[in-house]
Amino acid sequence: MENELKELFYSVFGVTSEEVYFAPGRINLIGEHTDYNGGHVFPAAITIGTYGVARKREDQVIRFYSENFSDLGIIELSLADLTYKEEHDWTNYPKGMIHYLIENGYAIDHGLDLLFYGTIPNGAGLSSSASIELLTGVVLKDLFDLDIKMLDVVITGKRVENHFIGVNSGIMDQFAIGMGQKNQAILLDTNTLDYELVPANFGEYVIAIMNTNKRRELADSKYNERRAECELALSRLQTVLPIKSLGELTQESFEQHQAIIADEKLIRRAKHAVTENQRTIKAKEALVKNDLKSFGELLNASHASLKDDYEVTGIELDTLVNTAQKLSSVLGARMTGAGFGGCAIALVKESELADFIEQVGQVYQEKIGYPADFYMANVDDGARKL
Repeated sequence: MENELKELFYSVFGVTSEEVYFAPGRINLIGEHTDYNGGHVFPAAITIGTYGVARKREDQVIRFYSENFSDLGIIELSLADLTYKEEHDWTNYPKGMIHYLIENGYAIDHGLDLLFYGTIPNGAGLSSSASIELLTGVVLKDLFDLDIKMLDVVITGKRVENHFIGVNSGIMDQFAIGMGQKNQAILLDTNTLDYELVPANFGEYVIAIMNTNKRRELADSKYNERRAECELALSRLQTVLPIKSLGELTQESFEQHQAIIADEKLIRRAKHAVTENQRTIKAKEALVKNDLKSFGELLNASHASLKDDYEVTGIELDTLVNTAQKLSSVLGARMTGAGFGGCAIALVKESELADFIEQVGQVYQEKIGYPADFYMANVDDGARKL
């Protein structure tokens, strides 16, 4: 792969480079829509991700090229103008990283040529945008010898997403992609950024990723709407409770005070944020005890809450998950990511994986009218130079 990418770099830019980098995608085992609600998430970096080949230039020109968007060709810009431009399409993600790192005082005084090749299906909800951001961060750190900690690269990536692109997302994606470790999931408290590495040991089971092949654009989805609904529910609870986030509430405390919210829909949104946070903490405990049965049951409960209380699943995700949950080879399944399309995950007995793919795939094709895709992704290290 690395040699092929170096050859591609030469054919695109007409110069050579030996510098190859990789940033993973991520799955979230459980803890969905909890990150911006001050709760826990439980993601892992995966072996599917974004590769980059880069070379520093002597002038102020920046040239980006993605093999995934080869029809757009080279997109060229100047170090002197790093403003968001719609016509610059996907390159606004790496451009935003350069923009904010310079704003934060890091010396990026020359342009660069940077080629991307992603193995994450576009719009699948495995966090291709954060993967591009973190890849750009490790490229800039290396080429310009920046004295920057990975956590600061992570925070910069979130800033790009929130303020440059305009998606009101939490820090989970960038954190998992930057701080991931091979065969370890990350239990992250999004309030404090305290985290714990937990062995992602599933024994005779594997995590299968099921892609609906329905594109979901985060910025266009109801993501910001859900966030606003949770903030409104929180503000009403704050009239009687000294809390800064929904993630601080136990289920009992929420149930005692939910009437204060005084809106059925907002109560359901907040209920999901609170109960999902509790499920995430329990899921970590189950994994540590190697209690995969309980872990699978928590995955199922998570999907039910996302479907009924948070309403972010849709017929495509529900078809995959419901079909998977009925199979004896599956301990649990749920949507992962923001929802409204994208991917789901299932904990499947490895020896029955082929049968699982055939059965779930057949039902999905018949009901939805086009095929789903299935991947096996192992838990990998975070963004790095290869």
